[in-house]
Amino acid sequence: MVQMSSGRFAKGHAVTADFARQKLFPAPLDIDFGLPHASLVAMSAFASIPSGATLKVEHFQASVADDELDDFKQLLKLSKIGPKTFENLQEDALMQYGISRSWLEKAKRRWESGYDWRRAESHINSFPNFITSIADDDGEQYSVHFVALFSERADATPLLLMHGWPGSFLEFLGVLDVYRRKYNAKDLPFNVIVPSLPGYGYSSGPPLTKDWKVKDMARVINKLMVGLNMKGYVAQGGDIGSFCGRVLATEHDACKALHINFCIMGKPSDGNDLSKVNEAETRQMSRLQEFSTTGSAYSQEHGTRPATIGLVLSSSPVALLAWIAEKFLVWSEEDPPLDDILDSVSLYWFTQSFPRAIYPYREFRNQSLHGAPERYVKKPFGYSWFPYELAPIPKAWVEKTGRLSWHRQHEKGGHFAAMERPVDFANDMEDFMIHVQSEAKL
Repeated sequence: MVQMSSGRFAKGHAVTADFARQKLFPAPLDIDFGLPHASLVAMSAFASIPSGATLKVEHFQASVADDELDDFKQLLKLSKIGPKTFENLQEDALMQYGISRSWLEKAKRRWESGYDWRRAESHINSFPNFITSIADDDGEQYSVHFVALFSERADATPLLLMHGWPGSFLEFLGVLDVYRRKYNAKDLPFNVIVPSLPGYGYSSGPPLTKDWKVKDMARVINKLMVGLNMKGYVAQGGDIGSFCGRVLATEHDACKALHINFCIMGKPSDGNDLSKVNEAETRQMSRLQEFSTTGSAYSQEHGTRPATIGLVLSSSPVALLAWIAEKFLVWSEEDPPLDDILDSVSLYWFTQSFPRAIYPYREFRNQSLHGAPERYVKKPFGYSWFPYELAPIPKAWVEKTGRLSWHRQHEKGGHFAAMERPVDFANDMEDFMIHVQSEAKL
């Protein structure tokens, strides 16, 4: 582990586990949008678009229309849960049979009564949200939503955080909360950009007239960063965001460094040499085997029949809940709070983004970008290992995919690392940024 000092990243601001609880909302903010509030002042302080931006950027507010919310509640109430079967009556067989009927009944009851989407919107809107239109190389226009914490420092380093499926920008709100409590806009050492990737959440896309791939996603995201005058940025990604990050690092000069927390790949030629794999890595590799044998059917469906599954899950909120909730339960170290899961599923439902978001799976049916020779990362490269990741790949394997210069092995955390362990994740990103500051000439 590399530790470096820097005037930009003050050591006096160390984040500890006592600073905030390791969950999506480390410390809930008491926000009343009808009254002046310190949180609103803080939000506005982080909301100044950097000078030199060429994109026309508008402020964005999450808000589902009342009639749409009423329609959703009625549809949810009328949505049936399937009949009892041997498989769905097994309470402790999530890895063997999938979501249980009793869990789904409980979640549906909560979604119908007690759960408050307006609370989720208030939390989203407590951060600076923006939307902009980006013209692609072929003239196609894409609306891209992003959450950001903009620094007032002229030397602030741009940091791009990218989610995957079934995640969203919501995964990173806990991390942003850590930073906005730790810093103010005058001393924040980086500009943090968290986009809804094209096809996800409040962003548009992919196009209706042609196929689209991760390199297309990456091209639009790079245009976002360059258009915000964020040249010389550090990219971070998990899940599909890690694939996008690898393309950014290998194709786009504005991306100066890459950090990932997901590196699913096949065993390298010397993968049987366990002398370079430590005990924890060896033990947790069983999760990759479980995923490959019993947990990857969803990806085959996404990749081979995207039209079918997209239409099926767009017809019933309960169906969408079952499909997405299973992943949050299986891929996390500990079950996330039910309302956090409902926040994510609600976002997918209200933005109708599930069928728009699964296009990358066609590309990865038989290969992973992480093992492709043309995607070898020659720029500064970092990797955070979380033991309950669905594919906790050993450091020795990841070193085969790029010039790995920073690595940290954690004792806790799973696939949704930023959501599950926001303080740890925030520390990792800050330390990685310190490490690459001089190496990448940021």
